[in-house]
Amino acid sequence: MPDASPAIIPPAPVVHSRELSTLRLALTSIRNSLEIWPESAFELRFSRNRVLGVENVLINDPEGIRHVMTTNAMNYVRPTIMPRLLRPLMGRGVFLAEGKEWRRQRRQLASVFSPASVSTLLPHFLSAAEDLAQDVRSRKAVDLSDAYQSVALNAVLRALFSLPDRQDRDRVGAVVRQYIDGPGRPQIFDGIAKSETAFGFALRHRRAFQKNWVALVDSLVAERSAAPYPVASRDLLDLLLAARDPETEQPLAPEEVRDQAATMIFAGYETTARLLFWATYLLTLDKTEQSRIRAEVTAFPVDQVSTLKDLENWPRLRNVLLEALRLYPPVPMLVREPVNDDTIMGEPVRRGVQIYVAPWVMHRHRAFWDAPTAFRPDRFSDQPSPWTAGGPYLPFGAGPRICIGAVFALAEAQIVLATLLARYRVSLDDPRPVLPVGRLTTQPSHSPEFTLAAVSV
Repeated sequence: MPDASPAIIPPAPVVHSRELSTLRLALTSIRNSLEIWPESAFELRFSRNRVLGVENVLINDPEGIRHVMTTNAMNYVRPTIMPRLLRPLMGRGVFLAEGKEWRRQRRQLASVFSPASVSTLLPHFLSAAEDLAQDVRSRKAVDLSDAYQSVALNAVLRALFSLPDRQDRDRVGAVVRQYIDGPGRPQIFDGIAKSETAFGFALRHRRAFQKNWVALVDSLVAERSAAPYPVASRDLLDLLLAARDPETEQPLAPEEVRDQAATMIFAGYETTARLLFWATYLLTLDKTEQSRIRAEVTAFPVDQVSTLKDLENWPRLRNVLLEALRLYPPVPMLVREPVNDDTIMGEPVRRGVQIYVAPWVMHRHRAFWDAPTAFRPDRFSDQPSPWTAGGPYLPFGAGPRICIGAVFALAEAQIVLATLLARYRVSLDDPRPVLPVGRLTTQPSHSPEFTLAAVSV
């Protein structure tokens, strides 16, 4: 039964009464892409706009999104800005692959992220979560944004390479953060470039980063392959090396293993860290819900987890994570371009038009959600995987390209948050609201220090 307590409305960027001017839109989108939306975006299902001579279409309708992402997906490709921003981090891994190459990679990776495979990785998540609990044990105030980035990186590197060494983790984390906060930030040139390599002078810092990043990931793969760590369970590198295309029996080439590993590091680290932060922030606003989850975890302790099915003992925790993904989608905006002219929802769209599917907007759209800006985790009760239902919930994307690591990310987040909440009451005394900022991911406007009070046993 839905909770009847007063709705908690977490802080969010202002929604404008009318569309922004072209100049203001361009400047605002660079600072925070979540601040560009007018009221009409949260009411209309299909809208057009023109910015700097480029026609844009925003689709806020499940059927229209299904057409772009599933029914006629082969006609829609990512615009140039996406590989310009993400190629240095992800190489030619599955996230950026297109067409036949993407289909081949997706087939090869299907077994790697199956529920059975993710179950074998749970010991790595449990170890990373325990490391976090030990790290914060004697600290009353903790920057959880930083701590969650550390634990998410710990988890993904343990799961990928069985790599628990703190120095190696910190080195990888520093490199990724350097890119996100520096060369990885969108520029005006990214928005107007007609090709991935256009305006080469603006790409020199990204190229320098990519050279160092590739060398770092290659070294991690080589070290783990040459001298496997003695582990009690398999890791993702084992699964990548064993993966075969079910149609051709072909394994991944060495450079493909590297690029898939690089993709997993970034996608599995940055987005999960943000999910953990936003879920915790919401629970500081709703102390009652935090207490309910603590009771749930106390009834089924973390140390009893051995399979994915065990996580079903924490339904409230899962609902909170799903609601955090709704209010703060990891990737706030998806963009596609039609290769050929098409019709969406009865509206003609021409080749070269930019098609926007914005989970940030869709998740707060007034036509699809009751109290769309409120924190109501019970809205996901009895919905085991709402991101696959084809409705207005898109935290992991949609269609054939839906995130292959969704089960991995949710399992990791459940274990980490359960471990923390079982031991601490978390509160936030900082009066400043934490606002979401849209960049490569949905980031917090600042990193407050959370207060941790040990739970008496």
